[in-house]
Amino acid sequence: MNKIICIANQKGGVGKTTTAINLASSLAAAEKKTLLIDGDSQGNSTSGMGIENSALQEANLYHAMIGKEPLERVIFQTAIPHLDIITANQDLIGVEVEFIHLEDREKRLRHLLKSMDRQYDFIIIDCPPSLGFMTVNALVAADFLIVPLQCEYFAMEGLGYLLNTVKLVKAKLNPELALGGILLTMFDPRNLLSHRVTEDVKKHFGDKVFKTIIPRNVRLSESPSHGLPIILYDIKSRGAVAYMDLAQEIIQGGM
Repeated sequence: MNKIICIANQKGGVGKTTTAINLASSLAAAEKKTLLIDGDSQGNSTSGMGIENSALQEANLYHAMIGKEPLERVIFQTAIPHLDIITANQDLIGVEVEFIHLEDREKRLRHLLKSMDRQYDFIIIDCPPSLGFMTVNALVAADFLIVPLQCEYFAMEGLGYLLNTVKLVKAKLNPELALGGILLTMFDPRNLLSHRVTEDVKKHFGDKVFKTIIPRNVRLSESPSHGLPIILYDIKSRGAVAYMDLAQEIIQGGM
């Protein structure tokens, strides 16, 4: 049975796409059949996996969302065994406008995933940095939400809006949605602020904070520009080790 996890936070630059790419890759490396869905019109998960924009014109998430292509036709294999991807580009911007009068438009992605014949251990959805149409679709489709939170000033700014949106989605559209966890990212052990933010978040959210903390790591920052997840770019880096630890925490935690 597919376990669907969406990675969301309406703040930009918190590590959503980095987490989506590297968590999906690490789960696949653990021999869990995994599907990564790029739900952001910026297409950063797509390019971060080394897929060129020119390859996306005929079949990507947009074409499945509007019913032009069946979902099976927009699933592609990646260079990592056990990892497939549904790509996205700027076409996805048009979905919100095209669906404005459509009934059940918030459930479109959910219906598509339920209609899929393929079975995955995990489906990871990378959301845009907003609480708009695609993020709501991802929340409605998901079993669990992971919220990346950077260990920096204003880290929790806006988090209340996201959690309020989650409550509304649970109440009206997806009662099964659960907070899988808060993931602390960009942690710098030399920075006192990083430690303070970590303490504050753990105080507020307790056991909903993942034990694994993603460090600020140059190799992790470099890997998307090479179109490679960190486990292919530098498997010995602190960033790679952290995401492999996160994958194991999720597998062992029964998410």
